[in-house]
Amino acid sequence: MKNFVIILLDGVGVGELPDAAKFGDVGSNTIGNIAKAVDGLSLPNLEKLGLGNITNIYGVSPSNVPLASFGKMLEKAPGKDSVSGHWEISGLELDFDFPYYPNGFPKEIIDKFLNLTGFKGVLGNKAASGTEIIMELGDEHVKTGFPIIYTSADSVFQIAAHEEIIPLEKLYEICKISRNQIFLNNDEIGRVIARPFIGSNGNFTRTTNRKDYALSPPGDTILDLLKNNNIETIAIGKINDLFNHRGITQPIKTKSNSEGIEEVINAIKFNNNSFIFSNLVDFDVYFGHRNDPIGFAEALKYFDNKLPEILELLDDDDVLILTADHGNDPTTPSTDHSREYIPLLYYHKGISGKDLGIRKTFADIGKSAADFFSIDNYLKGINFLS
Repeated sequence: MKNFVIILLDGVGVGELPDAAKFGDVGSNTIGNIAKAVDGLSLPNLEKLGLGNITNIYGVSPSNVPLASFGKMLEKAPGKDSVSGHWEISGLELDFDFPYYPNGFPKEIIDKFLNLTGFKGVLGNKAASGTEIIMELGDEHVKTGFPIIYTSADSVFQIAAHEEIIPLEKLYEICKISRNQIFLNNDEIGRVIARPFIGSNGNFTRTTNRKDYALSPPGDTILDLLKNNNIETIAIGKINDLFNHRGITQPIKTKSNSEGIEEVINAIKFNNNSFIFSNLVDFDVYFGHRNDPIGFAEALKYFDNKLPEILELLDDDDVLILTADHGNDPTTPSTDHSREYIPLLYYHKGISGKDLGIRKTFADIGKSAADFFSIDNYLKGINFLS
């Protein structure tokens, strides 16, 4: 079939990067710390591939004969945002970081937002957990109709709104206005994110109608190169949003890890000579950001249980990459991403695994994909498939 498949386990880091102190992330090790917190992980299928060969994980042993090549990857981009992580995986290394607003957004940005959207005021305007801020301000939002504005340690402008107070289409429209007319030039934030919720009387729940509005990549990615060479590029999960719809021939939206896994299975079954790029976001959204190591461990177990079904579909011409985009350690006080190495498991049926070491950039994945399809390219990184 000759499919190149990337399954990105969002937020599943494998240990702090050398510069973690700059980000307040010393001691972060998402999968290692989860394993300790739950008294050991049982992930037999990932263990067979070589997950335990990458780093010490309580309950996951190194394999003497791993089925996949294994290593870990260092991020060159000076951040820990989903956008920069995904772009670097796709072969585009950033030499700049996005702006951050840990103390909330300045008056000129809020004023511009109000002038362009017609609202009389906003609530919040601070760094906060998304689940906590809707509990704190949800009732006032329902009473006033003012949108809840918040950010995090990431480069994000998030707009939370009750679906019955600000309907989805309206929420999406004000996000587009924010993306295209407010965050320009030096204020080009990584993402504007619609965060709809439902509920009443302090009992509010976020829905799965989230939508991300990212910048367009400032250069070509593996998606652009492959699409321009008539190779199908299938984006599953939030990939389409993170690349601002560019270079993608088949966008597939999902609302959970389970949906994402099923879409990966279908994509492998029904496509040939395709690049399948999927993001399983539940690890990050529901467990990393909410400091829930038990839920995180259960989600890893669910994926591990489904992994044989995916491997069974691959033939001798296919490649599977398992990786992440950053860490999100649920055992640390922070509820934000953590500056960590990401795992690299490269599975090619019938080929014995080897130690790929510490890769100096996430871009090795995009470079390897371009070479896999024999596409002339100038992407950063080094091919690890040979």
